[in-house]
Amino acid sequence: MQVLSTSATIPYARQRGNFNYRTYFENQASIRRTHAQPLQQKFLPVLKPGQLCWQQNLERFLISNYSGCTYYLMSFLIFASGCVSNDLADINYDRKVERCKTRPLVSGEITPVQGWLFWAFIISLLIPLVLQLNKLCIALAAVEQVLWLAYPLMKRVTYWTPAFLGLVQSWGATLGWAAIKGNLNDVGIFLPVHIAGICWTMVYETIYAHQDKNEDEEAGVKSIALLFGDSTRTWLLGFATICIGSLMFAGYNAHMGWPFYLSMIPAFGHLLWQTYSVDLSNGFDCFSKFRTNKWFGSIVLAGMVLGRIVY
Repeated sequence: MQVLSTSATIPYARQRGNFNYRTYFENQASIRRTHAQPLQQKFLPVLKPGQLCWQQNLERFLISNYSGCTYYLMSFLIFASGCVSNDLADINYDRKVERCKTRPLVSGEITPVQGWLFWAFIISLLIPLVLQLNKLCIALAAVEQVLWLAYPLMKRVTYWTPAFLGLVQSWGATLGWAAIKGNLNDVGIFLPVHIAGICWTMVYETIYAHQDKNEDEEAGVKSIALLFGDSTRTWLLGFATICIGSLMFAGYNAHMGWPFYLSMIPAFGHLLWQTYSVDLSNGFDCFSKFRTNKWFGSIVLAGMVLGRIVY
């Protein structure tokens, strides 16, 4: 494996971990890893339900407090809180991974107390947004925060941490549906979207995990890259297939128009391209492929919008 050098990854490491009060206002985009993970990977799971139920609930969707701006802001804050709590829990592990050694918590630039205070600050911004929603959404949002706090612990007990991450990150599909519809009756729509999100996460997080597989093995981290090993591409193909199949099933139940199904062709092609072109022994290439998932998200989102317009 080509190990990422510290000097080459200092900017990236700071983007992922720098939530110091002193630097917050200087680099707001970096503080929540907005450069480490593209917008579409954070925002798409909570936007999907709005597009799927657009036809029957357009007026309600437009006037709802859970509008597009609130969708983005909530997903942004939830993701940020999860990144902060993850780095706080992983201080000792990060000391053993070369590209993580420059993160402020590991280097001592900030203290764990400062980190938890910033996590509390993010939650204080999130609560007023959540309280605008119905009781079901408030309960789902509370569960999501518990899941985010539990996420860093998963790598201590299971190799399937990316699956748990997919469950958490795609929770917005269920939350968004409950916000717009007010119930969880249409299981045939929001649940396949959630499953698709989990499988999509398995694809890009497995590729991402191959960056650190050698160091993870030395540190005793249960990495999905170590579990799959030489069979990684076979697993990725399986997850990609389930992802697209689940999206199409949800689209069928939501009566999406033909552009949505047409968009599934380039979407699946993008996942196949990642699967068979990535050099799993090259950390830089793994991260590069991980970053391209913003295009997958864009394709699916465009397909949903056009699938509603044409319907």
